[in-house]
Amino acid sequence: MALVMGVDSSTQSCKVVIVDTASGEIVRQGRASHPNGTSVDPEAWWSALQTAIADAGGLDGVEAWSIGGQQHGMVALDERGRVVRDALLWNDTRSAGAAADLTAEFGAEALAQRTGLVPVASFTITKLRWLRDAEPDNAAKVAAVALPHDWLTWRLRGFGPVEAGETPAFDELVTDRSDASGTGYWNPTTGGYDRDLLVAALGHDAALPRVLGPTEWVADPDGRRVAPGAGDNAGAALGVGAEVGDVVVSIGTSGTVFAVSAERTIDPTGTVAGFADAGGHFLPLVATLNAARVLDVTARLLGVDHDGLSALALAAEPGAGGLRLLPYFEGERTPNLPDATAELTGMTLASTTRENLARAAVEGMLRGLSAGLDAIRGLGVPIERALLVGGGAQSEAVRRIAPEVLGVPVEVPAPGEYVALGAARQAASVVEA
Repeated sequence: MALVMGVDSSTQSCKVVIVDTASGEIVRQGRASHPNGTSVDPEAWWSALQTAIADAGGLDGVEAWSIGGQQHGMVALDERGRVVRDALLWNDTRSAGAAADLTAEFGAEALAQRTGLVPVASFTITKLRWLRDAEPDNAAKVAAVALPHDWLTWRLRGFGPVEAGETPAFDELVTDRSDASGTGYWNPTTGGYDRDLLVAALGHDAALPRVLGPTEWVADPDGRRVAPGAGDNAGAALGVGAEVGDVVVSIGTSGTVFAVSAERTIDPTGTVAGFADAGGHFLPLVATLNAARVLDVTARLLGVDHDGLSALALAAEPGAGGLRLLPYFEGERTPNLPDATAELTGMTLASTTRENLARAAVEGMLRGLSAGLDAIRGLGVPIERALLVGGGAQSEAVRRIAPEVLGVPVEVPAPGEYVALGAARQAASVVEA
């Protein structure tokens, strides 16, 4: 029996699973919380990782491991390998102006061609530009830039800050294609960093993690094989077994729609982010702001729990009698309408029932996700099956209505820690390599 460890270091917490490669079963697991906020000291992640590993019974018997984690976070290191400032996370929006500046300087189409992305506040490149402009003294100290999963892998392999006069092992920083593709300064075609864009953002060059191929590995101090790791969405795609032709529709607080594509996608509008996946293909992705919370607010309004909302929705006919909910309760990212509000239309004496309102909420939320699916399909990506995951996928109404709205067959995998399981699957692949 070979054991492997998969880690999901997400925004909220760190989850660890120890998996038996023969059966695929989780034999041990652990977790620890992360602090709230959009700017976090990475040492909190390191502490949580150690706690979660201990909670999972430690690394005894583990032959390989891999870390999946939240994408885009800026971990800036100085010449001794110390963290320069708290990491800005994907959901920190202070770099929105920096994103606009970079797009104006280079052009959206040129950036999409070079990196697969048009900058928004989420991406690492915009955070580095913000650092250059807002905290120039800190920017000047930056000798290396890592992402959350890169930095944690580096630390768990025994590397880290050094004493004055010593040289940190920046050459041991490693990452993977999926996380590199979310920086805004990596070229999916060449597989190399676009140093001109890095310098334009930070103001000078810096050490960056080496990008490992899907089955490449490095070692930890005890001789275990360490897989490249992955960004969270790419890890989830591995965890659910998504293949070319599949689209994963994740219904959480926000929504994500991402497909496994054999070909690179380029979208100069920025609607579809042209990420790479963790298996050698690509992972075009669309994010929406309004997902499961659309169901939350409607359930509260109707005075029911989620099961009650589901029952009401399924009691109504498709189309909700003409009642239609545009669910932009918090503005929207796709389409880019940050100041939009939700709208309920088609109200008549006949259509305005509790059942129709529940149905309109489910259909409206799914239409928002379907728009993301259509945007990906519009780039020539074939979509044959949707895999529905996340908290919202546990609604019976969502599961039954989704095929009608999405227009493709829908499967709902059993709930699970898919990012951590994807990392474990990647670790198993390097044991076998």
